[in-house]
Amino acid sequence: MTLLMNSTEQLTTLGAALRQELGGEFADRRADAQARFPIENLHRDPDQDLATARQWVLDRLVEVGRSGALAAGVPTSAADPGDVTDTVIAFELMAHGDLSATIKSGVQLGLFGGAVANLGTSWHHDTYLADIASLKLLGCYGMTEIGHGSDVFELETTITYIPETDEFEVHSQTEGATKAYIGNAAEHGHLAVVFGQLHVRGRNYGVHAILVPIRNDAGQVEPGVIIGDQGAKGGLLGIDNGTLRFERVRVPRRMLLDRYGGVDEHGVYSSPLASPSKRFFAILSTLVRGRVCVAAAGGIAARRGLSIATRYALQRRQFAAPGHPDGVLLADYAIHQRRLLPLIARAYAYGFAQNEVMASLATLYHAADADEERRQLETRAAGIKAMTTRFANDALQECREACGGAGYLAENRLVQLRADADVFATFEGDNTVLLQQVAKALLGDYARIWGELKTVDMVQATARVFGDSVLERTSASAVVERLMAAARRQPEHTTLVDRGWQALLFTERERHSLESLARRARKAGKSFDQLNQLGDHLLFVARAHLERITLEAFIAAIENCTDEQAKPVLEDLCSLYALSSIHADRAWFIEHGKISTTRSKAIGAEVGALCAQLRPDALALVEGFGIPASWLGAAFLD
Repeated sequence: MTLLMNSTEQLTTLGAALRQELGGEFADRRADAQARFPIENLHRDPDQDLATARQWVLDRLVEVGRSGALAAGVPTSAADPGDVTDTVIAFELMAHGDLSATIKSGVQLGLFGGAVANLGTSWHHDTYLADIASLKLLGCYGMTEIGHGSDVFELETTITYIPETDEFEVHSQTEGATKAYIGNAAEHGHLAVVFGQLHVRGRNYGVHAILVPIRNDAGQVEPGVIIGDQGAKGGLLGIDNGTLRFERVRVPRRMLLDRYGGVDEHGVYSSPLASPSKRFFAILSTLVRGRVCVAAAGGIAARRGLSIATRYALQRRQFAAPGHPDGVLLADYAIHQRRLLPLIARAYAYGFAQNEVMASLATLYHAADADEERRQLETRAAGIKAMTTRFANDALQECREACGGAGYLAENRLVQLRADADVFATFEGDNTVLLQQVAKALLGDYARIWGELKTVDMVQATARVFGDSVLERTSASAVVERLMAAARRQPEHTTLVDRGWQALLFTERERHSLESLARRARKAGKSFDQLNQLGDHLLFVARAHLERITLEAFIAAIENCTDEQAKPVLEDLCSLYALSSIHADRAWFIEHGKISTTRSKAIGAEVGALCAQLRPDALALVEGFGIPASWLGAAFLD
């Protein structure tokens, strides 16, 4: 095993190569940002109480802010749009440490600052962005309400124009209109972006956002603002989540974030978007970057857990055996390999998928006239967020158990990671809701042709629909089509690690499940009871779609890899990811005649063989995650 020095870190040559490949087109920018990142207070003491944790997190944000790492890429004025790629990389770096600090930075810069940047106009930018970026002005993102949760369209908070004073009145009409789970609200926030129904001269123009001061410079709560403290939670102890209510709070007209709709000095509403639905989704566009960031943080959290558990397995011995008088390394037990290595493979897969989402975000963030591409990005960002954060929760639980009782000690970081990442499945969009949105977006092309087709024509139309945009293409599409064409000729006689055969099964799983969902949805029409029965099918379709584009992102990464040592390892990891997914859904594949029972059993055996094949490179695999060993903070690895 060859070792090399990477700054102050000692890496195997394979680990360094894998790190470069997983970083993709952003590898050098990530490495440069990591080299400048302040790590002295990376981890919070798990024994802190609520008040101490909140203060520590605020102090940590200020410390990182002084280094310049926190606000990298964040716009500071109308003339400086910032670089969204740098903001995502900064968020990833924060996720290498305390996740409360990570999410608080996301509330401040991604949600609050992002709303001002994306929904405001030049006055808002020049007035607020520099202070937001420097943390001089701390703020909140007041969208979620107790009464509606994910249903933003039905928010009850009202923003009513008062022509006599040229102001807006922000009011919480009911208990259900209470803003809840709002980061920075309980203690530290001074200004809130508040979402509510905009009423102008008796007409409701739908959901808009407005800036509302909630505390003055002395930290006192503003008149008419009622703030609640939601106290301790299951994790993220250092974030001051609270509730907000507004009792007819008046603010000047210019406080409305009016990029997509506002009121002029004559009290007349206008918008550059004539369609209310387009306006609504444009206003929600601030969530896209947030979802990309949360997916990134979830991926980093999983990699941290897998790094800790794998390194522990490489040093911990259990039970003497012939040839192993001092005990067998945990990493040498086949069952332990099956616990961790498929998760490592999936972590790589989601890392490559995340890179593609980041690249799309960078391309489209400031682009005009790219509605279809933006829609695809929103769908993919929602889906990757749901899949990666679900994976993070599952992986961290497995890592905790794989480390036995030692994994349950707070000093080894896994239980805190697991607790803090738990809510990633809920905020920035509930994962189940997001997956339903992905599936419904995939049904969109079918909906456009339903009016023209009879039921008998659906089968004939399938090829046309799938040839267009239902099966969203990826950067590896041409390569994948070529590989699948070869596999189609003899699908049962290709090897299990044949990439074309794997891609073919992933594509057929998506194609078949989406086609049958479209037929069922068309038959259900507008009947809620019948549509309500499609929930499981919607989730299956969304997962099948996201698994397919993730595989294709992995394939693209392998195609772009020129390192002779890393490429075969990536090939094995890709097969392990693909076959683990197929094996998990083997009942579906058998029921639909895609594989035989004999081949299903062979897939399970091949998963085990791949784990054994990758075992000698276990250390290099987690080195490739890009997390220095000294950053892990687990006491049992010292």
